[in-house]
Amino acid sequence: MVIENIGILAGIVPEGVLRKEGAAQGETGLLENAWLRIKDGRIAAFGPMSTLPCSDSEESLDADGGLVMPGFCDSHTHVVYAGSRDGEFLDKINGLSYEEIAARGGGILNSSDLLHRTSEEDLFHQSIVRVKEMMDKGTVAMEIKSGYGLNPADELKMLRVIRRIGQTVPATVRSTFLGAHAVGRGYTHEQYVQTVINLIPQAAEWADFVDVFCDEGFFTVEDTARILEAARGLLVPKIHANELAVSGGVQVGVQYGALSVDHLERTTDAEIEALKGSITMPTMLPGSSFFLGLPYGRAKDYIKAGLGVALASDYNPGSSPSGDMRFVMAQGCIKMRLTPVEAFNAVTLNSAYAMGLSGELGSVTVGKKASLILTRPGWDLTKIAYQYQTPFIQQVIL
Repeated sequence: MVIENIGILAGIVPEGVLRKEGAAQGETGLLENAWLRIKDGRIAAFGPMSTLPCSDSEESLDADGGLVMPGFCDSHTHVVYAGSRDGEFLDKINGLSYEEIAARGGGILNSSDLLHRTSEEDLFHQSIVRVKEMMDKGTVAMEIKSGYGLNPADELKMLRVIRRIGQTVPATVRSTFLGAHAVGRGYTHEQYVQTVINLIPQAAEWADFVDVFCDEGFFTVEDTARILEAARGLLVPKIHANELAVSGGVQVGVQYGALSVDHLERTTDAEIEALKGSITMPTMLPGSSFFLGLPYGRAKDYIKAGLGVALASDYNPGSSPSGDMRFVMAQGCIKMRLTPVEAFNAVTLNSAYAMGLSGELGSVTVGKKASLILTRPGWDLTKIAYQYQTPFIQQVIL
């Protein structure tokens, strides 16, 4: 198939470029009045309309001047969960903090209780609705975490549901074992850390990554190191860090070769220095800052220091109940002062990198999967972030 009459082809990146860092985060290839060929589900070629080879037998799609861009890649979600936590929404309105709600038995433990009472089949059907909603909004790849099970049976139930989602939808799905999301009910802290460690070999049969909530009131740097050491050679690390306090999670993540360290609402220059020269992608979650009233990550400072930044939705029932990556891109511009191109790279190529997928997705590159967004006529990258509530998608191509 050939997409013809593309107003702007955005996100053109040379083969072999897996992430954008420093000044390069503000750059992307653009081609006006273009065509793009898809063969066997992959990008086969593209160029200006003046070079389009004639073919009467090839199926064509008229973009009618719309923009074509790589679909959004969401590298941090908790989209598999049961029920809702809208009662806690009222608690937040009434002034309770995230930590206060958790201390009263709400938060993650509330989701764990709901999930325990929910059958695996029902959990799948509740979750697939959210996944399809994300796809309709242009997300073509997503990472989904466990972490609301908080005991071996329910954590594995979550991982099986994530696997089933990946087998059901055309979007690319990566799975993360986040057993260390909070201490499960009935365990002491030490008992639970050891339970997570003991579960890693089974979890590795279902998951791609291991994650730890290394933050104040949850798991320490020492807990995190023990869990990552146990997962060495079995699961690739990803870390929750610095959402509630400067925790040391970034440093321990870099030490163990984490693919990403996520949240980073609270950060110092020490975290930026620790990330320099590493394989680790700093990933910020502006939806959580928006919903909880937390500081926004210092994305500009990271980029000025020569690092790349990814943005993800953190879609979850308690602190970011939205998987709209277009809104995440807009918040990157409005609240974090990223340029539209910097934010675009953060929600495409760099977020694909944070899932180990940037060799396959996240840019317009010959050989990559043709998982694309075709917009309505007249759109560009600035307008997508600026008019962040106006419908812009004509078609999502997966």
